[in-house]
Amino acid sequence: MIFVALGANLPSTIGPPRTTLDAAVHSLAQEGGDIVARSRIYRSAPVPKSDQPEYLNAVVALKSALDPVALLDVLLRIEKRFGRVRREPNAARTLDLDLIADDDMVRDVPPILPHPRMHQRAFVLLPMAEIAPHWRHPRLGLGINALIDALPAALRAETRPAMTD
Repeated sequence: MIFVALGANLPSTIGPPRTTLDAAVHSLAQEGGDIVARSRIYRSAPVPKSDQPEYLNAVVALKSALDPVALLDVLLRIEKRFGRVRREPNAARTLDLDLIADDDMVRDVPPILPHPRMHQRAFVLLPMAEIAPHWRHPRLGLGINALIDALPAALRAETRPAMTD
């Protein structure tokens, strides 16, 4: 199972962040593989803290014949189609698609797997726990719930399911 995290906090070429996330999932299903599961949408504060708008985040699980490099190319193309411009690290964005993990694959060359900061991000771990409650981090040997428990309480509190707009 492959896991992709989605995030947005600015309107894209097609509308507000929630619309963008829905359309990005559709694009991923058309170009990347079969969507097996999708988390609810979560709201989270920007990381690192800033005056940016809150993010909407989700995680999808998919099956794909694409290798990680080819799948990353698909993710970058989808981001660009929705207006993503990479100017500076941690800037607000119309769409962010991150390849989080590919089963228990460990890769030390780009794209690094599992994602090197996933275990520090409540906005990845909480939605991922919904769709993969038994997943274990192949480098750290910890289950998803142990990773969540290791997060600072403030990060867990700042990441919460989004109510229907």
